[in-house]
Amino acid sequence: MNFPREQIQIAEEALVEYYASHGRHDLPWRQPDADGCFDPYKIMVSEIMLQQTQVGRVAAKYHEFLARFPSIHVLGRAELGDVLAVWQGLGYNRRAKFLWQAATQIAQQGGAFPHTIDELVKLPGIGYNTAGAIMAYAYDQPQDFVETNVRTVLIYHFFADEERVRDQDILAAVEILREATELGPREFYWALMDYGTHLKQTVGNLNKLSKSYAKQSKFEGSKRQVRGAVLRELATSNKTLNMLSDVIKDERLVVVITDLEAEGMVHRHGQLYSLYRNEATNEA
Repeated sequence: MNFPREQIQIAEEALVEYYASHGRHDLPWRQPDADGCFDPYKIMVSEIMLQQTQVGRVAAKYHEFLARFPSIHVLGRAELGDVLAVWQGLGYNRRAKFLWQAATQIAQQGGAFPHTIDELVKLPGIGYNTAGAIMAYAYDQPQDFVETNVRTVLIYHFFADEERVRDQDILAAVEILREATELGPREFYWALMDYGTHLKQTVGNLNKLSKSYAKQSKFEGSKRQVRGAVLRELATSNKTLNMLSDVIKDERLVVVITDLEAEGMVHRHGQLYSLYRNEATNEA
């Protein structure tokens, strides 16, 4: 894929200048550990939290989650119910389960965090783009990936006159832009995140021009809202169906609870429902 040199230069200068002036350098997941390295576990936590969730909400929950589960080993030994309880407030609770499953799988495989894209995508809930983000942020490796902010920047500068832009074309443009800057992969993607957020606020949702665009369903009145309400109630205490129905006035409640049971996120013992506890705990 070829773009005029001037077009690439304009995009590169806009990206670098915005990041230099307005980069969100104080975000907690952008802070290295005392040894100057970035813990891939912490990066994985932040990336899964940031999926479909605003930065402000994630920043408020990130420290709380890591205080409770400070390492991959602690999370891998935790109970899913405890993870779900701490997750409350972020929504999309399946992400908490995927994160817990990924930690459990890593622990079962010896505890070493994956260092390659092929290893990362074998983890539950880790697709290619999330794996690429982990490679860039944790290891400073040039593993290009696409998400909404990336699409926004690249469409704005390279595909603004097109429709149904393919992610593979955006990826090709990402590589060209990355190689045109003097930023390392980690800072390059931080810059894309910040500049993309700015463009969304100023020029609108350019992701509509992407072939991968799918309008997010409304949360209010959705089954997802009922799921969240059930998990939120059970995070405070175990409850019977009648107790839940007193609070959650929705005819889909029984179906939702049945689904959550099947997914292993809710456990029923007699008449009481609770967030999932493993069998060893139930027998104790």
